[in-house]
Amino acid sequence: MRRILSTSVLLALLAGCQSSPTTEASAADRDAEGAEAAAAPSPAAPEDVAEVAPPSDFPGWLTGFRRDARAEGISESTLARALDGVRYRSRVIELDRSQPEFVRPIWQYLDSAVSAQRVTQGRERLSAHRDTARRMERHYGVPAEVIVAIWGIESNYGSNFGDFSTLDALATLAFDGRRRDFARGELLAALRILDQGDIAPERMVGSWAGAMGHTQFIPSSFESYAVDGDGDGRRDIWGSIPDVMASTANYLARAGWQSGEPWGVEVRLPEDFDHAQTELATRHSSQEWADQGVRTVSGERLPEFAAASVIAPAGARGPAFLVGPNYRAILRYNNAASYALAVGSLADEIAGREGVVQGWPRDEQPLMRSQVREMQQALNARGFDVGTPDGIMGPNTRRGLRAFQQSIDVTPDGFATVRLLEWLKR
Repeated sequence: MRRILSTSVLLALLAGCQSSPTTEASAADRDAEGAEAAAAPSPAAPEDVAEVAPPSDFPGWLTGFRRDARAEGISESTLARALDGVRYRSRVIELDRSQPEFVRPIWQYLDSAVSAQRVTQGRERLSAHRDTARRMERHYGVPAEVIVAIWGIESNYGSNFGDFSTLDALATLAFDGRRRDFARGELLAALRILDQGDIAPERMVGSWAGAMGHTQFIPSSFESYAVDGDGDGRRDIWGSIPDVMASTANYLARAGWQSGEPWGVEVRLPEDFDHAQTELATRHSSQEWADQGVRTVSGERLPEFAAASVIAPAGARGPAFLVGPNYRAILRYNNAASYALAVGSLADEIAGREGVVQGWPRDEQPLMRSQVREMQQALNARGFDVGTPDGIMGPNTRRGLRAFQQSIDVTPDGFATVRLLEWLKR
């Protein structure tokens, strides 16, 4: 469980679900690993978790917010329906402030995100809603299997899009969360949605972070990209599959999806390949990559991309992919390499195409966040400047790690592992 404005990110910002598209530059600046932990929608917290009493100043804050919302033009009837029963949820704050130390290796994430069961279910959902999916494909240019794959990754085809009241969650975060101004803006957007009559307050449910419905839109993204796909005059991403599919396709189309192009293709790299090039910011035409010896795993011709990147998310021993504009469009939904690869791979398998062929380096142990910070400190101490240690594997950290790898005659792929950390600390 966002949008040419928001994949800056409720999950990457508040921690968990879908993100909103950002500008091309900001999407590149936010590093994959910062969002990797948010790549999979967080399971909804059980409603029966014990809640503590709300802080004594929450009612006063809510009164002030209500006054401001009224000044923003929200009707009295909506304010009454939406805010009279709103609750402070201590569980939301607990989840907001929990920063997972362990980040799953990409292969573990893909094992579950693109499981055989999810592929089978995706084919069943596509078959059941084929006419709707194909209609959206024709209108927006986004393949039906990609629409279904987003649905599968975001909420397991609607079986887990959360059961938190969006109003409760966002009011709690706006009052007491780490991104209060952001959450406050999303709460105002939620009120505008209610004011327009798209959904009733009691049906506005989703994740603890405020992402809503089958494909996990945050309210501001809903305002900008949700579409009435069934013609009933409302945008209902909770109960109308045509609305869900139309909204998802519209989001990707607005994020820059290029009709007729694949998201990418798995490739084999030549032995002498310069792995410093495996960054999204490095882009060449397909012909230029072919001239370097990059080939598809199937031996077919590379897709025709004017500006494509080679990525190797698990380093030189793992699979590599040539990705184009549509991969970057998926990243606008959630800015994590694991997420974008899961959507692309799931879509391929739903459509009957082959999934990832090359093996992952499952014997390697990626670093926990504290270990990344430790590695950054060690790199700085050795003269490989990576900036302020923050536990996030950004471009500067990968650049410094590659320089260290070169110094010890190891393939400079920038893939941080426990083995490398131990070597670095010698």
